[in-house]
Amino acid sequence: MKIRKLFALSVLLPCISGNVQATTYQLPENPNDTVITQYPNGLAVDRSEQDETLLDVALRHTLGQTEIVRLNPKADRWEIKKGEIVKLANRRILPDTPHKGITLNISEFRMYYYPANQPGMVMSYAHGIGRQDWKTPLGETKVVRKVKDPAWHPPESIRAEHAANGDPLPEIVPPGPHNPLGAHALYLNLPGEYRIHGTDIDKIFGIGMQITHGCVRMYPDDVAELYNSVDVGTPVFLVKQPIKVGWLDNTLYIEAHPDLQGEEISDGQRREDAYKLIQKATKQEMPEIDQKALTQALTELTGDPVAIYEGVPPSLEVSTPAPSPEAALPEAIVPVEESIPAIEEAPKLKQKLSPVRKGSPDGYYHGG
Repeated sequence: MKIRKLFALSVLLPCISGNVQATTYQLPENPNDTVITQYPNGLAVDRSEQDETLLDVALRHTLGQTEIVRLNPKADRWEIKKGEIVKLANRRILPDTPHKGITLNISEFRMYYYPANQPGMVMSYAHGIGRQDWKTPLGETKVVRKVKDPAWHPPESIRAEHAANGDPLPEIVPPGPHNPLGAHALYLNLPGEYRIHGTDIDKIFGIGMQITHGCVRMYPDDVAELYNSVDVGTPVFLVKQPIKVGWLDNTLYIEAHPDLQGEEISDGQRREDAYKLIQKATKQEMPEIDQKALTQALTELTGDPVAIYEGVPPSLEVSTPAPSPEAALPEAIVPVEESIPAIEEAPKLKQKLSPVRKGSPDGYYHGG
């Protein structure tokens, strides 16, 4: 099926300076629609007012490093000239989770927060996740406490790793600019001291990458905003959805992200997963989709939603409410998304990677 081409009616040049803050979206009026748009009928770009790096642009627009590099594959990560135009994210497909509390989709290094006091809104933040040898857990949990200016007590396993790499850690890292937890931490009801927290000044450009020992790391201003908005008891859904599909104005979109480091999904498996999601969204065995557009999305893996089908979405069905955090087994993780196969644990890395700096091919480093 050939779908009409959607052209931007205007080009937006938002040159925003100052503190990072969440990207806030209005949820679609149609409850069938799950594609959110920051700039309706517009292409979101940034025109640099001075020479800078691509990571500076990402920080200004609360985008992660991985995402902005994917959106601008031909740009020099370390050198953006004054006046150069950088593409930003505009549309996103909401993860397939309840629209409440916090959802962390680790496949896109992205958080979605549905504030209880602002119905019809969703706030989105970039975040970093666990390295391939210290994976961020998946499931449903909740915020159990909040700590301002936390001290870090690195566990013995992390201290041993740092010592083996010639970078010994003290038993306690006090609050301050070099504390890996930053100035704000939201503790989750998971064994092992998993948190959503800020970052130290040395690792700020690692947001949007696999950099942590399993925790979720955010830009300092972002986590401060979240910290002041979220109550203890807020549900948190941690999912891995590299492929998402969603409706907007009778058009079905697909959004595809690359594999995480340490994981490898074949092209055939990725397409099979996409077909299952399309069938679920359309309630058809196989609708007449735009195969060329689908192949483009699954090959380029930019994370940009791509239109693949036009039609009338099926009526919403009454879904079974998700189990409350209290219904979970104590200190257990309740699986949220079963449609994507689990990936085997990768062997632990032994090498030490240097901090982000110009000359590093991908800006990857091991965080605290």
